[in-house]
Amino acid sequence: ISSQAGCGIGCAFCATALGGFNRNLTAREIVDQVRALEEASGEQVTNVVFMGMGEPFQNYAQVLKAARLLNDPWGKGIGARHITISTSGVVPMIDRFAKEGVQFVLAISLHAGTNDVRDRLVPLNRKYPIEVLMDAARRYVAGTGRRVTFEYVMIAGVNDGLDQARGVLEHARDLICHVNLIPLNPVPETGFRRSDEETIQRFAETLRKGGVPTTVRRERGSDIEAACGQLRRSRLQG
Repeated sequence: ISSQAGCGIGCAFCATALGGFNRNLTAREIVDQVRALEEASGEQVTNVVFMGMGEPFQNYAQVLKAARLLNDPWGKGIGARHITISTSGVVPMIDRFAKEGVQFVLAISLHAGTNDVRDRLVPLNRKYPIEVLMDAARRYVAGTGRRVTFEYVMIAGVNDGLDQARGVLEHARDLICHVNLIPLNPVPETGFRRSDEETIQRFAETLRKGGVPTTVRRERGSDIEAACGQLRRSRLQG
């Protein structure tokens, strides 16, 4: 689900970034996305991920309010450990989140093993480079005892080499964490291509052999441009 209309982070591979930032969503608008999905599908939502449009930690108060409403027995009653909040690396808010005393899952969009590559893909890295981000992740784990998930989109010839895998391994091997590799979902305007299956599996095995639990995300939604990194206002008019 989305936390903002648009996004101001500007990740190079993301369709949402192309339209820029419009506004923050209210907690009600965020929760209404779940309600609308239940009405449309006729099924009960059991897992929620704040990984749609926007940077959740740049709308911190409304996102936390929405997550609590989704979790509350008088709200949607979704288990706290079935609610994930993802951030591109807003370090002060990671520290704040660690002190909330909640059981929601923290996911951090990493996308590179070295600063030069992450600077290109995630402009926020210029403010909070990987070393600073990882220190925040360590503080989170130490303060909560909870695991961190690192999201990593696989882009051919950009961040899928073994040098990047070794960089991730160097930063993550001493953390209670899990790495989730995401095959790039196509956004034609970016010029990026998805890594091939062999490269993705080689990257995953490098991390696993180094002691970092790693999975490859199953693809969903790309056929309707609704997968990770593809969300934006429809180009259709009228």
